[in-house]
Amino acid sequence: MAFFDSTTETMSRSDLEGLQLARLAELVETVYGRNRFYTHKMNQAGVGPDDFRSLEDLTRFPLTTKAELVAAAEESPPFGEGEVGAEGAYTRIHQTSGTTGRPLKVVDTEESWDWWGRCWGYVLSGAGVTSTDRLFLPFSFGPFIGFWAAVEGAKEIGALLIPGGGADSVQRLHLIAELEVTAMCSTPTYALRLAEVARAEGVDTAGLPVRRLILAGEPGALVPEIRRRIESAWDAECYDHAGASEVGAHSFECEARSGGTHVIESEFIVEVLDPRSLQPVPEGEEGELVITNLGRTGFPVIRYRTGDLVRLSLEPCQCGRTFARFDGGILGRADDMVVVRGVNIFPSAIENLIRQVHSVEEYQVTVHRGDDLARLSVTIEVTEGADPDAARQAVARNLHNELALRPEVTVVASDSLPRFELKARRFHLVD
Repeated sequence: MAFFDSTTETMSRSDLEGLQLARLAELVETVYGRNRFYTHKMNQAGVGPDDFRSLEDLTRFPLTTKAELVAAAEESPPFGEGEVGAEGAYTRIHQTSGTTGRPLKVVDTEESWDWWGRCWGYVLSGAGVTSTDRLFLPFSFGPFIGFWAAVEGAKEIGALLIPGGGADSVQRLHLIAELEVTAMCSTPTYALRLAEVARAEGVDTAGLPVRRLILAGEPGALVPEIRRRIESAWDAECYDHAGASEVGAHSFECEARSGGTHVIESEFIVEVLDPRSLQPVPEGEEGELVITNLGRTGFPVIRYRTGDLVRLSLEPCQCGRTFARFDGGILGRADDMVVVRGVNIFPSAIENLIRQVHSVEEYQVTVHRGDDLARLSVTIEVTEGADPDAARQAVARNLHNELALRPEVTVVASDSLPRFELKARRFHLVD
């Protein structure tokens, strides 16, 4: 098993918590009085730097929401009141994707950006990527942080970084073959899209030298049917990773591939709370991820409500790491759940059921909420030569058998539905 920092990754629980407490105290000391947003929150809560003597003391700190950060940015544009130092100290700016609301601008100092790179060092090493690998990034860079930090992570481990910006999917496939790429970072959606383009171009993705796919940006790498489909198409192993622009790269899947992702606990403190009561849930039960980053003083988040649903496990992993794990990775988002005729559904669960029909090439789901009872409609494309009616019936049957819903399923012509490189938007709500 490859490690990025074996000392921290194999620490005892008590030593790890001691490291977290020391870093938390340092963070709060740095932030207080210099970051107006968090200084105000601490003053309102009646806590200060001297009040953090144990990790339990963190619960005295108020929770932070994205809406608060966005509001602070609007009141003090363009970056809000989160600066820890002069504006000239910032060397990077990104913004959230905006898929869950108004985009938030996020800034990093050189020190904080180096921290991003270290976090990605854990991510890449966890997937077994080493200095002997050629890592391909098949997309153009923009303000969304996407895989920007993967560039720094590649530098941390000494891997050869191959950018794929400014190229279309066919050109990227040729680059992968010509430069003998061994590892690739992308969203699950784009890994499937590249495989689709390859089939149309007569390229055998399973015959390419890629053996590791580090997938992020959306659920998928740990959704069973999506994982099966990607690994079958590429004859490569998928590794999940999760993070966010405002938080950092916080978790990764290891080579043991035990059905979950490790938290980088040397760089983050995580809590799992009931999203309604905001009380801690027992280990192994599903709740909302609340996270504190420890090395990003340029843009700290303290007790940040991510909206992501996770199940935390402290059970030992076969890889030898003592970092806690999220069983199943990120399970979904608390705000993604919709109720259709009394059934609670999440987009990732719907996708897994649709992808079980192997002839489905692409799909789109619409929840119509204008009626007294919401209804579900599904639009699908099928692979060339497949029986469209059989695919339609199979999708309808899967959703009915598992969710007791009777969706309207429609088959459309190939290439009728949108394709995506970064986060896919296949799930739509219509009032």
